[in-house]
Amino acid sequence: MLDSLGIGYSTLLWVVIASLGLLKLWRTLSDWGFAQRNGCGEVTKMPSYIFGLDILWDFIKATNNNYAIDLVEDWQRKFGRTFQLRLGRKLILTSEPKNFQAILATQFEDFDLGSRNDAAHPMLGDGIFASDGKIWEQSRALLRPNFVRNQIADIAVYEHHVSQLVKCMPVDGSTVDLQDLFYKMTIDSATEFLFGRSFNTLGGRESEASKSFAKNWHIASNGMIIRMRLGPLRWLSNLNRSYTKAIAAVRSFVRDVVQEALEHKELQESNQDEKPPSQSYVFLHELATRTQDEKVLTDQLLNILLAGRDTTAAFLSFTFFLLSRREDVWSKLRAEVLNFDKRPSFEDLKSMKYLTWVMNETLRLYPLIPLNVRMANKRTVLPTGGGSCGTLPIFISKGQEVMYCAYSAHRLPEVYGQDASEFRPERWENLKPGWAYIPFNGGPRICIGQQFALTEASYTIVRILQEFESIESRDSEPFKELIGLTLSMKNGAKVALTPVQT
Repeated sequence: MLDSLGIGYSTLLWVVIASLGLLKLWRTLSDWGFAQRNGCGEVTKMPSYIFGLDILWDFIKATNNNYAIDLVEDWQRKFGRTFQLRLGRKLILTSEPKNFQAILATQFEDFDLGSRNDAAHPMLGDGIFASDGKIWEQSRALLRPNFVRNQIADIAVYEHHVSQLVKCMPVDGSTVDLQDLFYKMTIDSATEFLFGRSFNTLGGRESEASKSFAKNWHIASNGMIIRMRLGPLRWLSNLNRSYTKAIAAVRSFVRDVVQEALEHKELQESNQDEKPPSQSYVFLHELATRTQDEKVLTDQLLNILLAGRDTTAAFLSFTFFLLSRREDVWSKLRAEVLNFDKRPSFEDLKSMKYLTWVMNETLRLYPLIPLNVRMANKRTVLPTGGGSCGTLPIFISKGQEVMYCAYSAHRLPEVYGQDASEFRPERWENLKPGWAYIPFNGGPRICIGQQFALTEASYTIVRILQEFESIESRDSEPFKELIGLTLSMKNGAKVALTPVQT
C-alpha cells in the first residue's frame, strides 16, 4: 500500500520521528512562553550522573542507614530551599512555606498524589489517602461525619487503653521503651474505635488472628513503602511473594470484619421492635449506615487504621523522648496537669495551655510526615524558588513531581528564631507560623482525624504525668530517624519513670 503511493517505510519512519520532534519543540516553546509570561526564574539544578542514579543511591543508602533527613538538609544548605534533583526521576524539592500554601491550598486543583495512588492501591484501594478527584471527594464526604466532636470528646474511648498502658510501665526504675508500648496502645484503641473490638495487645489477650494480622500488616506496610520509593519500577514489588500474600491477608481480615458488621446491621433492622442494647460508638457501624459496599468500607477502614495507629504512637514517642531530656519542661507541664481532675474532660485538655505548647513544639521538631510529594496535573507555577536569589516564581510542567519538606520548614530561623533546632515550648506563647507549620498538612486535604489524634495524645500525656513524678532518659544517643509511613525513632524512647508515692 505504501509502495503504491510512492512512500517507503524508511520515509514514513523519518516523518514520524520529525513529527514527534516538532511536537516536543512546540511543547518546549509553549512551556517557555508560559514561564516567561508568569515571570519565572531558573531553578538551581543539583549535579548528577547517569540520570540521577548516583543521587538515588545516596538517598537509598541514607534511608537504610537512618540519616535521610540529614542528607536532605545538607542538600538544602548547598543548593537552597528550592532546587531540582534527580532521584531516578526529576523532582523539585522545596521547603518554602509559600510553595506549601500553593501546593496544598491556593493551587490545590493543580496537584494530585501522582504515583502514590498506584503504589498504595494494592493495600489501601480507593481510600481517602490513596485517591484524587471525585473518588477522594466522595471518601472525605463519607468519612467526615465520623469525626464529629461528640465522638472525639468521649474520654471513655481513651481511658481504658491508657489505663492498660500505665499498668505495663515498670515502677521499679527499670528501663522501658515507651515507643513500643505506644504502638501497642494505639493499635488497641484504633481497632476498638474502628472495628468495635480491640486487639488487646497490652492486656495480653491478643488472639491468634490479631497476631497474624499485625504480622501481615507490618509486611504489607513495608512493602507499600518500598513501592513508593521504587517509583516507575514499583511493579518489581509484585515479585515479592511475602508482600503479595500479606496484602491479601490484611484485606481479607478487614473484609471479614466488614461482613460481620453488615450482617449485624441487617439483624438490627430485622428486629426493629426490639430495643438494641446500649453500646459505645463504633466507626464501622456508623459508616455502614451510609454505605453497604464491602470494598468501600474495607478500603476506608484500612486507610484510617494506617493513619490512626502509626501517627499517634510516633507523636507520643517523640513527646516523651523530649520530656525525658528536659526536666524543667516535665516539671512545668506536670504542675499544670495536676491542677485538673484525675479524668480530665475534653474541655480540660483544651484549656491546658502549656500542654498545647509542648505538643506543638514536638510536632514542629519532628513532623510525622517530614517529606511529602505531589504531582502537577497541568502546567503551573509555584510562587518562589527561582532566579539567582531564589525569590522568583518557578515553572512546574505537567507531570512534574514536587517534594515538600516540612522538617526543614519547621526549623526556619526567620520564623522560629536562631534556636529553631531546640525544644522550647515557650516559643508558642505568641508564635503564628502560618504555612511554615504543617504537621497535619493543610488545605482541603488537611488530616481528617487531626482532632481525634490530638485528643488521644493529650489525654495519654496527662494521665502518665498524673501517675509518675519524674522521668529519666536511658538513652544518651541523639535522635536517629526511622522513616516508614511516618517518622519514628530507630532507637525508640527508652526511659525510666518514678511513680507517684502514695
